[in-house]
Amino acid sequence: MGRRAVVTGGASGIGAACAERLRADGVEVVTADIAAGADQRLDVRDPESVTGLFDRIGPVDILINSAGVVGPSAPLVEVDLDDWRRTFAINTEGTFLTCKTFAPAMCERGWGRIVNLASIAAKDGNPLQSAYSASKAAVIALTKSLGKELATTGVLVNAIAPAAVASPMNADTDPEILERSQALTPMRRMGRPEEIAELVSWLSSSAVSFSTGAVYDASGGRASY
Repeated sequence: MGRRAVVTGGASGIGAACAERLRADGVEVVTADIAAGADQRLDVRDPESVTGLFDRIGPVDILINSAGVVGPSAPLVEVDLDDWRRTFAINTEGTFLTCKTFAPAMCERGWGRIVNLASIAAKDGNPLQSAYSASKAAVIALTKSLGKELATTGVLVNAIAPAAVASPMNADTDPEILERSQALTPMRRMGRPEEIAELVSWLSSSAVSFSTGAVYDASGGRASY
């Protein structure tokens, strides 16, 4: 039986790489993004936009939550509340809304894979990136909680925590922050979207059967726990 997937943030970067990799696996993929170039337009912050996507494309077997933003790069005391809220709305609430919308049909059919993109910042807490770090930490907690909730349904929920990846999302990130990330990474380089997509491919497959609510590092050796 052929599988269907939806990839949020699928117009570029990690999301686009995931879509390409899953298609190579024979999966029918729908990319969804607020940016041009995706199969479907989606604003993950908007509940009506998320439910509208489900109404248009119907149930899927695989959900990849790749939509995200870095948010403000500044000392916490200088972070504007609206920027903080926007970061959480995209990174955390967007993941919540897509899971809430697409997971029930997976449970009904007894099989599903949800992969949420978190970050090594969720574990380490990057200085000058409090909103991003906190929002991605919330994604990890959400993943762990939902993974436990759905553990007997056939739907597995896991997260990936990459270190900095060379993608459009990081195009405007403070170079000093990226340099710090590479300095902390034993491999001394940024990750590539296709490297993250390989792990997403595995986590989206039937090869994974006894792992849910877990966090998989893709950090070039940076992760220490």
